[in-house]
Amino acid sequence: MGFVVDINADVGEGLHNEALLMPYLSSCNIACCGHAGDVDTMKNAVTLAETYNVKIGAHPSFPDRENFGRLDMNIPLDELFGSLTSQVISLLKVLDTYNLKLNHIKPHGALYNLAVKDNNISKVILKVIKRLPYPVILYAPYQSVISKLAIEQNIEVVFEAFADRNYNDDLSLVSRQKSNAIIHKKDEVFEHVFYMISNQKVKTISRVEVPIKASTFCVHGDTENAVEILKYLHVNLKQKGIKIV
Repeated sequence: MGFVVDINADVGEGLHNEALLMPYLSSCNIACCGHAGDVDTMKNAVTLAETYNVKIGAHPSFPDRENFGRLDMNIPLDELFGSLTSQVISLLKVLDTYNLKLNHIKPHGALYNLAVKDNNISKVILKVIKRLPYPVILYAPYQSVISKLAIEQNIEVVFEAFADRNYNDDLSLVSRQKSNAIIHKKDEVFEHVFYMISNQKVKTISRVEVPIKASTFCVHGDTENAVEILKYLHVNLKQKGIKIV
């Protein structure tokens, strides 16, 4: 079919399954001390990423380990900027010791979801990216506020969709509080991803087809059968002529 896609996962979040995930990823998002992670977990993830030639991204979040960065925080914007900058720099320092470069930034959890619709939060994240010593890509959802602002600011954007999550009609993710939020069956994950790639549409939980664009697809590392899903995606996407890079 001639399609080329990236498969990413969030790593360094305390699950210690990076060695199992990395062989099936083409990029990864490393927790950098906001919602999870420390110097040792970052080093471990970076070492594995280098071994398997996986692109390295930072996965900054609200500074909220207690709630794993999944709840909105009422935090002053300048304080948020300082925290996000510190998080990304902590990963840059680790990368420097390996003579490696940061490929991208993907916000985590509540921060990611807010940046879909919130101008101020989006501007803070983009300000962090603009202050980095070299250009870095942003992973963000199609039609999101942050992706539109990034493009206006000449920041490269790679549109992301979620392989193992269901969507609402407005392209928001179904809340994790609902039983149908996560797609667990590997064949259903594949069909979900393949449909988005081949049709540039996603089937929502109400069976509506909504336009979507994505060239990177996330499989959550904390999904119980994440490794099984990744293996299945690799085999079946390649059988459809889709290259993973």
